[in-house]
Amino acid sequence: MSKSNRLQKLVLKASEENSDEIDMADFPGGPKAFEICAKFCYGMTVTLNAYNVVAARCAAEYLEMTEDVDRGNLIFKIEVFINSSILRSWKDSIIVLQTTKSLLPWSENLKIVGRCIDSIASKTSVDPANVTWSYTYNRKLSAPEIIVKGGMKYQEKIESVPKDWWVEDICELEIFLYKRVMTAVKSKGRMDGAIIGEALKTYAVRWLPDSVDALISDVHSWRNKLLVETIVCLLPSDKGVSCSCSFLLKLLKVAILVGVDDSAREDLMNRISLKLDEASVKDLLISARSPQTTIYDVGMVHSIVNQCMVNEKCSQDLDLGKNDVGCTDFVLGHGSLLSVGKVIDGYLEEIARDPNLSLASFIDLARSIPEFARPVHDGLYKAIDMYLKVHLSLTKAERKELCSLMDVKKLTMDASMHAAQNDRLPLRVVVQVLFFEQVRASAGVQSLNNNPRDASRSTTNTEEEWEKTAAEDCNSIKKQMNQTKIKEGEFPKNGKFLKKDSRNSKSGMQLLPSRSRRIFDKLWVVGKGHGENKSSETSGSSQSPTSMVPGDTKSAASSAKHRRHSI
Repeated sequence: MSKSNRLQKLVLKASEENSDEIDMADFPGGPKAFEICAKFCYGMTVTLNAYNVVAARCAAEYLEMTEDVDRGNLIFKIEVFINSSILRSWKDSIIVLQTTKSLLPWSENLKIVGRCIDSIASKTSVDPANVTWSYTYNRKLSAPEIIVKGGMKYQEKIESVPKDWWVEDICELEIFLYKRVMTAVKSKGRMDGAIIGEALKTYAVRWLPDSVDALISDVHSWRNKLLVETIVCLLPSDKGVSCSCSFLLKLLKVAILVGVDDSAREDLMNRISLKLDEASVKDLLISARSPQTTIYDVGMVHSIVNQCMVNEKCSQDLDLGKNDVGCTDFVLGHGSLLSVGKVIDGYLEEIARDPNLSLASFIDLARSIPEFARPVHDGLYKAIDMYLKVHLSLTKAERKELCSLMDVKKLTMDASMHAAQNDRLPLRVVVQVLFFEQVRASAGVQSLNNNPRDASRSTTNTEEEWEKTAAEDCNSIKKQMNQTKIKEGEFPKNGKFLKKDSRNSKSGMQLLPSRSRRIFDKLWVVGKGHGENKSSETSGSSQSPTSMVPGDTKSAASSAKHRRHSI
């Protein structure tokens, strides 16, 4: 009673009520904390540490063991211990902060929580070269080894402390305390955004369960939702530049599963759109939720791509200003769009395997990528071919619309060879592939003849160059077809080529696949019926063999009854 003002009041009240007992049911810290106070009152040795100091401080406050009652009282001594020892220690500050949760609101009112948070936040911004305390929470810095060489002692250089040395240490904090610590760290303004992003990623990996069932279970669904919303709230203000796109996409997948608010989900999508060029196809495979019937949420990826294009357009306007610069310079200045086009083509190939994916969704997503971001159409061709392979019920018009996404002039040699013998493609597309491959070969030979020194230089023809070259080379294709007539004796009845005089052949050209050969056979027969001046029309893609006049086809076929032609 000599050191506790509250005990004096309670005993006086009990005496007035003729009671032999006093009740302290709401005593903070419980019996162990009261025992520490009682021992101090009787002059017994009291041991304080990071695990019991908060309970002792709250108990002393409850008992009103202030300096007004007795000089050098318990509150004064505990405060000295906290300020001189606890708050100067990185590890003890974290431990004390963890123990404050069970002693709320006492620990909050006594500003113990705030002081620990400020201490931790201040220490995170210390120069790593000056960090000598435990930077992995449980193990200390390794002592430098002494190396003896030639009788001289050398001190081995200590491995430098990483800038994110504190990230793992605070992962054990409960989500509310973690949020307050990270908010304090960000408010200091001295921490790099990349390190803050790494800290949030580490915390997410530490607390978010791996399995989907655990994520959406009733026991932990509320906690997981709160965790994701907190991490999104704490993301650096640089709109995701400091966080990897892979981490943001994984966080988005979890956010969808646990049902976070729309604002948090939209914030993640906006951040992802700024780093879409770093994404992988696997990361973009976001599972669809009911009532969607598709396997993956294509609409969400489409929204991210559209936002990415809006961001690039804004960036273009800021960079170019009033200068009138074409799309070519835009690509050179924004090469990240090339990566976006590549990853979306890979994504299209993956989602094309879904039998429930509508043609409109596939086409809309494919067209969201501008032409200058897709200089090569091999990836798009693979996606179209996969869609045709899975969706066999497409009509002729739908197949034509799907294949119109692809520009055969932008296919590489390997893709052209594959497309030339692809039975799933419309006939007109195969003719286009064969024609422009022939144009490319002719242009290459002409380039070698005119500039032999520049033969090793790879060139990319523009749209206008291809069209100009196509008009000039139509007649040359006709002439080459005349030169490659093969006599009837060189073909067996089964339709296969013989190897007769193959060594003496000067053309050096590969025989085309059987389907492509049949296509050119038909085109050649029809072309003969229309005359020499019509041969260039059959070489283009504006007409298909089925659109020719039947009478002409019949007469041409009869004139070529005993001949077969190929290139």
